[in-house]
Amino acid sequence: MSVLKCEKLVKTYGQHRVLQGLDLTLESGKIYGLIGRNGAGKTTLLSMMSNQNPLTGGTVTLDGEPVWENPKALHRICFARELNISAESGLSKYTVKRYLQTAATFLPHWDREMADRLIRDFDLDPKKKLGKLSKGMLSMLTITVALASKAEFTFLDEPVAGLDVVAREQFYKLLLDEYTDTGRTFVISTHIIEEAADVMEEVIILNRGKILLMENIQALTSRACHVTGLAEEVDRAVGGLDCHGTEVLGRSKAVTVLLREGEAVSKNCDVTVQPLSLQKLFVALCQEEA
Repeated sequence: MSVLKCEKLVKTYGQHRVLQGLDLTLESGKIYGLIGRNGAGKTTLLSMMSNQNPLTGGTVTLDGEPVWENPKALHRICFARELNISAESGLSKYTVKRYLQTAATFLPHWDREMADRLIRDFDLDPKKKLGKLSKGMLSMLTITVALASKAEFTFLDEPVAGLDVVAREQFYKLLLDEYTDTGRTFVISTHIIEEAADVMEEVIILNRGKILLMENIQALTSRACHVTGLAEEVDRAVGGLDCHGTEVLGRSKAVTVLLREGEAVSKNCDVTVQPLSLQKLFVALCQEEA
C-alpha cells in the first residue's frame, strides 16, 4: 500500500497563514472527498502535495520520499486543477488538442486512447481554442486530463464546475469505472457535496487551514444526527454528547450531534432525532468554526 503523507504542513502568503501545520495521510486505493468553505486552503493543499506550490514549512512525502522536485514521486501524481482562461492568458490560444499534447509530456503514464475517447464522449472539438470553451467544456477537459493521466494519486479541483446534471452523472460514472478497473487513488475537491458523497469513501473537512475531521463517510453519517424539541428536553437528551451547530428559536432548540462509540441520544426525552446528510453535518461543523 502506497502512502502520501503531509506532516506539519505550513503555507503563508505574506502575513496570511493559509495552512496551519497540517497533518494528513492518504492511503492508496481510495476515493477521498476534500471539502471546505471558500478560502479554507483546499487548492493550496492539493497544489503543495503535487509540487505546484512551494512549502513554507513541513514535508510532503510519497512512500517516505520527498515529493518536492522529485521526478520519481511526481510521475505518480497528477493535479488536474480548475481552468480559468482569460483572454490575456497564454493558454487561451491553445487548442484542445495542443493542450492535451502538452499535458501528455508531463504525465509519463498518459493514456492517449482514453484521452481521445473522452474527447469524443464529451463532444469536445480538438481544434477549438481554450479561450472559446465554456466553463463546462473546460471542466470536461480537466476531467479528461485527470483520468487519462493514469497517475496513481490523482487530484481534481472542482471537476464538475459548470457541468449540468447529466454531465455530472457521466463524470461520476467514469470516475467509478476507472477506480474499479485500476484501484487508483482520487482526491476530489468540490462544493457539490451531496452528489459527490455517493462516490467518496472518506471525507476530509478542511477549515481555516486545519483538518477539522477525516473519516469514512458511511461511519461518519451513521453517528451523526439532528435533535430538535423544546430547549429543556433537548438539553436533557444530549447532555454530555458532542454537540454542534446549536440553533435556538423561542423555546425550541436544535443541535447536531456526533455520537461516539457506545453513546446514544436519551430515549427518555420528548425530542425528535433525525439522520443527517454529509452536507448538513458539514454546515453545522463549519458554522461554529467561522
